[in-house]
Amino acid sequence: MTDFRFGVSLRFLTGHDDWAAKCRRAEELGYDTITIPDHLGMPAPFPALVAAAQATERVRVGHLVLNAPFYNPVLLAREIESTALLTGGRLDVGLGSGHMKSEFDDAGLRFAPPAERIEHLARTVDVLRDRLDDVPPLLIAGNSDGVLRLAAEHADIVGFAGLKHARGFPPGTFDLAGADELDERVGFVRSASTRPLEFNMLIQNVVVADDPVPALTEWLADEPAELGWSAERLVAAPQVLAGTPEEIAAKIRAMRDRYGFTYFTVFEMFLEEFAPVIALLRF
Repeated sequence: MTDFRFGVSLRFLTGHDDWAAKCRRAEELGYDTITIPDHLGMPAPFPALVAAAQATERVRVGHLVLNAPFYNPVLLAREIESTALLTGGRLDVGLGSGHMKSEFDDAGLRFAPPAERIEHLARTVDVLRDRLDDVPPLLIAGNSDGVLRLAAEHADIVGFAGLKHARGFPPGTFDLAGADELDERVGFVRSASTRPLEFNMLIQNVVVADDPVPALTEWLADEPAELGWSAERLVAAPQVLAGTPEEIAAKIRAMRDRYGFTYFTVFEMFLEEFAPVIALLRF
């Protein structure tokens, strides 16, 4: 039976001691990976990962994911090489093509069309392969054909979030892909690759409760009603883990069997709440 891996995406940096304690707590709870997103207003990924590695002994650290168009590929290779050394070889590199137009605008960068951003991502992968003597494990995450084809060809880990751009909404608005849509995306990657791949799922919400519907209903209050999601539908959605620890553990096993997901990442706000599920799945 395939072993699971679990990660937590840490997003809030308030000070050195708090950061170190939080990273140690993640390790104590059984998480295998500490990851950092790459969004303006959140921690700078590289120093945060070095500090996370220095505070811990076992967990891997990585990006989920770097916004590749933010970076010159040659300079990024230098950052990765130094960070891999300072983290004691525990670094996973995560890359994506970027999707938040508002962040490009804020940084004064051109938000190129998707094809150009994917081309930059591909060039970045080529430069990293060429410049680094020992390339850390590479995760590529996305949903489009272009990004997933690149992941199938070059990544060690393929990252899914089960999100798609919501049609008719402003850029940066996302809808949850249904189970059949996720089947199709996973199948697309499998058909484009001849190598063994690890599949990661970035979970969008975790509610551990006998009755998760009230909490999910509250969560939906901030989402456009036009998307048509209900709390009852969310309970079954692949991107949401809701129910008792035993029910969530059963759902994760079912997702492994259906999609091949063996690596699950939750957001920082679910660090403690999700930990009992990890304990159930370790045995």
